[in-house]
Amino acid sequence: MYAVIVTGGKQYKVAQGEYLKIEKLEIAVGEAVTFDRVLLVANGDDVNIGAPVVEGAKVVAEVIAQGRHDKITIIKFRRRKHHMKRQGHRQWYTEIKITGIQA
Repeated sequence: MYAVIVTGGKQYKVAQGEYLKIEKLEIAVGEAVTFDRVLLVANGDDVNIGAPVVEGAKVVAEVIAQGRHDKITIIKFRRRKHHMKRQGHRQWYTEIKITGIQA
């Protein structure tokens, strides 16, 4: 059984028991979070597609950790202009474990 959820402006295909790093949520480690924006729920050949969301479906997950991704380096360079700009960015994330899918 798997589902497609929307969180942080992105869509994720999730299954029970898998770990996932999503955009940061302001929830403490160890607490449960419920995703009610479920676009699709599939159980074998039984596929339920929402328009736009599946009514009554939800995905329950547990927050495992809060952290930051690896640094991404941005370099802007103009040839022959004596210009080079370096910048770095580390995006915050929330790591979750999917504990249940309810159709």
